[in-house]
Amino acid sequence: MKGSCEQCMYYEYDEEFDEYGCIMELDEDDAYHVLSRGASECPYFKAGDEYQVVKHQM
Repeated sequence: MKGSCEQCMYYEYDEEFDEYGCIMELDEDDAYHVLSRGASECPYFKAGDEYQVVKHQM
């Protein structure tokens, strides 16, 4: 499963931090492994069509 974070269903805007980020609930070990591999190899990547991603981010 390959894709960029911007195309992922779990990529959302966080108003508190004024930035986009992943909303997956990961423990410390999982977060380290995902971040060390890069977004192109994220095991949690879930593609959605453009309209679903935008609707999810609103």
